[in-house]
Amino acid sequence: MTITIANVYVQGFERIVRHLAQQGISRLRPFVTERASNAEKHNWERIGQITAVQKTAARTATPEADSPWTRRVSIAQTWHAADTFEHEDVAQMLVDPNSAIANNIAMAMKRAVDDELITAATGAAMQGTGSTTPFPAGQLISAPTVPFSFDMVTQVTELFLKNNIDPSEPKVFVIGPTQMRKLLQLSEATSDDYVNAKVLSQKGYVESWMGYSWVVSTRLLHPVTTDISCLAFTKKALGLHIAKDIWTRIAERPDISFAWQVYAAFTMGAVRTEDEHIVHVNCLDAL
Repeated sequence: MTITIANVYVQGFERIVRHLAQQGISRLRPFVTERASNAEKHNWERIGQITAVQKTAARTATPEADSPWTRRVSIAQTWHAADTFEHEDVAQMLVDPNSAIANNIAMAMKRAVDDELITAATGAAMQGTGSTTPFPAGQLISAPTVPFSFDMVTQVTELFLKNNIDPSEPKVFVIGPTQMRKLLQLSEATSDDYVNAKVLSQKGYVESWMGYSWVVSTRLLHPVTTDISCLAFTKKALGLHIAKDIWTRIAERPDISFAWQVYAAFTMGAVRTEDEHIVHVNCLDAL
């Protein structure tokens, strides 16, 4: 229950609810592959490469190449949040707490989607056989004592090229606030010789640079307190299975004096679908 709701009782001057600073959207969801399916699990079918062979004579037998099929599996899990307030609270407030609390809970749910995706990005991925595959060491750039740098960006690009990822494939780079501050100190990221300076005017940093869309997140994992796990990936790297998207209900609770309750939930599952399409950069979370 919102036991701090008295903080916004009528004071004669405050007429709006101020949401304290918080992430109000899912920052990673636009960059993953979504599938809507009313099921507990979703299978992500994968097909590996085959090799062509040279035809050296006439009437040669047709070559038979067995395409390597594999499967990744996402398991949907439910996240939810709720809050309640009394009828007398409404009578003593100048604002309707329904909409304010609903917005607050909605923002919490969207942050939970990011948490689900970040966990799936570097965690063990479930195979169709029921076994799990850890994050491949070859897709990890580990420099926990080195701050984020321009060279790390080029290392990530090199890995994608070695994996034969199409250079035109849209990519995103998810970093923390300190890493963005570091980028703003690099002439390669701010000089008009490298980027159009006009794009800095709105958000204060380049949203698209070096072939990546740049996203700042405060929810990235910290293996230890001094480092941070940044992520670079294409839309093919992560699959988000949506069994039921975010939904909300506002209703009276007869069991608690008919207090209003605002409730929200979603049922989703995420899995790393193609390892070659994601790079994990573990670096020092400092300048």
